[in-house]
Amino acid sequence: MAADETIPLRDALRGAVDVLFSAGVPDPAVDAELLLAWALGPDVTRGEVHAGIVRGAALEPEQHAAFRAVVRRRAEREPLQHITGSAPFRHLVLDVGPGVFVPRPETEQVAQIAIDALAVAAEPEPIAVDLGTGSGAIALAMATEVPRARVYAVEKSDDAIAWTRRNVERIAPSVDLRHGDLADAFGDLDGRVAVVASNPPYVPDDAIPRDEEVRRFDPALALYGGSDGLDVVRVVSRVGLRLARPGGLVVIEHGEQQGRAIRELLAGDGWLGAATHPDLTMRDRATTAVRP
Repeated sequence: MAADETIPLRDALRGAVDVLFSAGVPDPAVDAELLLAWALGPDVTRGEVHAGIVRGAALEPEQHAAFRAVVRRRAEREPLQHITGSAPFRHLVLDVGPGVFVPRPETEQVAQIAIDALAVAAEPEPIAVDLGTGSGAIALAMATEVPRARVYAVEKSDDAIAWTRRNVERIAPSVDLRHGDLADAFGDLDGRVAVVASNPPYVPDDAIPRDEEVRRFDPALALYGGSDGLDVVRVVSRVGLRLARPGGLVVIEHGEQQGRAIRELLAGDGWLGAATHPDLTMRDRATTAVRP
């Protein structure tokens, strides 16, 4: 094919799927469609890609070159979200890239639990905090879905907070974002917080993730939590007790085998009613408790 010829979307997509499948990408067809949409323009959706295939639409040579380039990057297992620069989370689209943990679908359940608790809080302006906010996913979901809430977030990583600031400024500038260690966070909020939410690092230090995208690209600070994975969870529990008002809720994301240990940890610190909740795949991925 000559360099100045167009190529049908169907053919370009089929070739990309083959490349990604051979590279072991978990969802090659989905990723190929998303990358093709990205190559076609910033506002193009997968649905429009499908419609273009039906119409017999084609890629211009420069579009095809851009598409092939991003397919090669994905075949090298660079995360899709790093390539496109964005990650969906509930009703939001977050800016992400190197240095920040890419939000996962399972974290949407943690946000839902926090949002549900905020929505029924008795205060006119209930306070919520997100400890170790990363991209800002949980904090921004709370702020946009419970507009009467006052939402605070803290992030330690110098690299990650650059992305957090971008998301907060674009989506919900009212979020009070602070740069620092969650262990020392929010002394001005002691005993006033209705919801404490966190997706802390919880992978044990010697448990190397299987996925290349996680192992090679997610920041270690957001992944590893000590020998049993619970070092930061212990800090979240202690900080949460300091921050929460009586009846305040803590919700923590964790690995599917860690629920029992976290319930015991929370109960030992003085939280009441510790309970672990399954995600949509029926894996235990979040634990809650209430401040006495």
